[in-house]
Amino acid sequence: MLETRVTRLLGIRYPIVQGGLARVATAELAAAVSAAGGLGQIASAGLSGPEALRAEIRRCRALTDQPFAVNFPIGRQDIWPGLEAALEEGVRIIALTAGNPAPYIKRCLEVGAKTLVLTAGPELAKKAEAAGADMVATVGYEGGGHLGRSDETTMVMVPRTVAAVKIPVLASGGIATGAGLLAALALGAEGVEMGTRFVAAAEAKAHPAYKQALATAQPGETMIIKKTLGMPGRVLVSPYAERIVAAEAAGAPKEEIVAMIAGTANARGTDEGDLAGSYVWAGQCVGLIDRVEPAGAIIERMVAEAGAGLARLRGMF
Repeated sequence: MLETRVTRLLGIRYPIVQGGLARVATAELAAAVSAAGGLGQIASAGLSGPEALRAEIRRCRALTDQPFAVNFPIGRQDIWPGLEAALEEGVRIIALTAGNPAPYIKRCLEVGAKTLVLTAGPELAKKAEAAGADMVATVGYEGGGHLGRSDETTMVMVPRTVAAVKIPVLASGGIATGAGLLAALALGAEGVEMGTRFVAAAEAKAHPAYKQALATAQPGETMIIKKTLGMPGRVLVSPYAERIVAAEAAGAPKEEIVAMIAGTANARGTDEGDLAGSYVWAGQCVGLIDRVEPAGAIIERMVAEAGAGLARLRGMF
């Protein structure tokens, strides 16, 4: 075991949390991560509704007896029906991203469910803590998918967030190895949340072409889209992503940009493998990924690497 407040709160062996990856994080991935000692998450985004979510929860429970979470992105749609379905199914770890988490945290507190809120920096972390969140994950500029509006990196953001709140902090953004886990703990975090690394897991519901692209890409092969919408996100470089950025630079109407970033465009890459004609989320940690492998192997190697790194550091002191 690698024990922190996060592992004790969540009832897991290792403080490694899989991100809530829309259309990618289904029961198979969540169960594989949880069975290996981390915390898997089922993504509610991309599912057709509460009944589909119930089915994923039941499938996950059939695959593992370990704790897992359900992730809800606030603002894209009404998450209340899905949240109630998850709580009725006995899920007791809820992750919330974007938007105001306060009313959903209050509901989770009523039934004794733990809450993890994804934030970007100390100010949002303090708001989540004040609302009753049990822990926060703070994601730096290196991360994949949706980011904060600043260019603050994980190395700087994590210790600032740790100093700002009393609840446990998970580091996110640019982490894909045991060295990253060890660094996060050294910065004061009590665990990590990883998205991109688990997209390149065998159990992830992502097209093989997408997974392989993550395993061969370099850090410079990612880019930021949607800055003009106030909701920046990091993706793999592609002709389609470059067209989005060009349209933003040209001052295209908001409606045009929104149409270009529709979920159907993302699905063409995530589900169908059309990477040139779509955008797919990816963090700069692609430069640390060199293979597609089972989630359990990812976690096992990370823990071993962190232990070896700690032994090396002890030898220096």
